[in-house]
Amino acid sequence: MKLDVKSRIAKRMQAVRGEAAFEMLGRATELERQGRSIIHLEIGEPDFDTPQPVVEAGVEYLKKGATHYSPVPGIWELRASLAGYLNSRHGVNVNPRNVLVTPGAKMMIFSIIQSVVDPGDEVICPDPGYPAYEAGIRMAGATAVPVKLEESKDFRFDLDELARRITPRTKMIAINSPQNPTGGVLTLTDLKKIAELARHHDLLILSDEIYSDIYYAERPASILDVPNILDRVFVVNGFSKSYAMTGWRLGYGIVPEETRPAIELFINNTVSSTATFTQLAAIKAFTPESQKIAANMVQEFQRRRDVFVNGLNSIPGIHCLKPLGAFYLFPNITRTTLRSEQFADRLLNEAGVATLAGTAFGKYGEGYVRLSFANSLSNIESALERIRAFVSHL
Repeated sequence: MKLDVKSRIAKRMQAVRGEAAFEMLGRATELERQGRSIIHLEIGEPDFDTPQPVVEAGVEYLKKGATHYSPVPGIWELRASLAGYLNSRHGVNVNPRNVLVTPGAKMMIFSIIQSVVDPGDEVICPDPGYPAYEAGIRMAGATAVPVKLEESKDFRFDLDELARRITPRTKMIAINSPQNPTGGVLTLTDLKKIAELARHHDLLILSDEIYSDIYYAERPASILDVPNILDRVFVVNGFSKSYAMTGWRLGYGIVPEETRPAIELFINNTVSSTATFTQLAAIKAFTPESQKIAANMVQEFQRRRDVFVNGLNSIPGIHCLKPLGAFYLFPNITRTTLRSEQFADRLLNEAGVATLAGTAFGKYGEGYVRLSFANSLSNIESALERIRAFVSHL
């Protein structure tokens, strides 16, 4: 009998996609191994070192033996520090008990979705958007309902369209601001309208704010700035982006009190707990020295953003908005006549520039590519030269 491999894979996994950034990184790295010069603009990772106070604390805690299990929800000192930081920043009253820590923010997203979303539910999510939302929703047996982020609205929701997509099966609205992949930022008015819809239809809100400290104008509004919302909102954040701690694997969530036991139980049964020494070290991220280092990193990102945007907009066939947050550009390449995947594939193979097709973030990403400016200014300038030459020969 012929082996039916597909039948051995769970149906819920057969339509799940992985993160294209890691797939493109693998392809680009293989070309480098073959001797090609590749400029990496595909991966969403700061090219800076973790602030030294955090590193030194991590080393010291390792030496002191902080290498054993932590409590499932995280160590109290970190949870209290996070609650205090958010309360002072947003004028809310987050209880440290409702702060949960996981190995990375993606695990927090997954834990929330798996704990509160049932098969048959619908979850509204941004498109283009971070692929983990759709993956988590599919794994829960639910349906992802994409709502287009409009370039004409600086990659924000058309809120009337969002309202039209709500049905009796809708359980949750997922939002992300500042946003991956577009760098778009929701306004406080946007967030208040989303909160109003959630209250009217008794929906939950998952707000991914992992890029909340990486912005280039006024500080972006948080869902926590909306009054009386803590009973239905899940806020996801972490240390990876703001403090260049991607490899430390440290994320956290703020969850409503009644959902906390279920989410904690999910964490218990999946990852058990988060590394103790990373949690203790992360408390040092709130020191003035670490905060200054993080602010300097954002200033450098802004310098790179401006050079990159101006350079792209000088290339015929490319149009790029200037993002207000995160460290991504999402240029419109429709006038090149290439589709997104064609553009990204050929740019890698012919010009040695690794990017991501906009369709890696959903069907409404067609006509765009994502470029990370978490790379040196010299590499960005070289990438612009290569992109210009590539487009000129199309």
